[in-house]
Amino acid sequence: MGVKKKIKGQLIVLSGPSGVGKSTVIAELMGQRDNIYFSVSYTTRQPRVGEQDGVNYNFVDRAEFERMIADNELLEYAEYVNNYYGTSLKAIRDQLDAGHDVLLDIEVQGAAKVRERCPDALFIFIIPPSFEELSRRLHGRNTDSEDVIAGRLEKARIEFREIPKYDYLVINDKVSNAVGEIEAIMTAAECRVDNRSQILSQFA
Repeated sequence: MGVKKKIKGQLIVLSGPSGVGKSTVIAELMGQRDNIYFSVSYTTRQPRVGEQDGVNYNFVDRAEFERMIADNELLEYAEYVNNYYGTSLKAIRDQLDAGHDVLLDIEVQGAAKVRERCPDALFIFIIPPSFEELSRRLHGRNTDSEDVIAGRLEKARIEFREIPKYDYLVINDKVSNAVGEIEAIMTAAECRVDNRSQILSQFA
């Protein structure tokens, strides 16, 4: 017997410090699961070389973004370096209602806003095996100055204080292991009684 399509998808929020390898983990996870939608954020910043509209970000001007804020169309948003970044509420609801799981990659402040509006979401924090390893990975990128790396490490220490507010903690020592842990979390969520209530009706 085939598994019935889910009545409603699961919202999954992934957070973690810069350099922990979230993008790699997400790419691997997306490659292994069909029924998952990665939420593409909206931003007012200019596209970087190689970025595609609708793939990396949905690029909009400031007036359009502020209209979306005014019309309550965003699940969460924040402003960094004079540019807005945010998540479309409608896009997420449409996917969840279609039975698709939705993955959000957002920092701790955005996650706190999502928690207020979607308390039944799964909140997962990804950490490196050690703080030394995080420093090594940031240095290994060869893209940032020492000052920038020091700033990222300091921000990571602040973000780590938010970990108790999350449901699950995944250690990214090896990408395949981290992906396996996230898949196990998603499978457990699917097995919750309230997520399988439609099956129960036949046993009533």
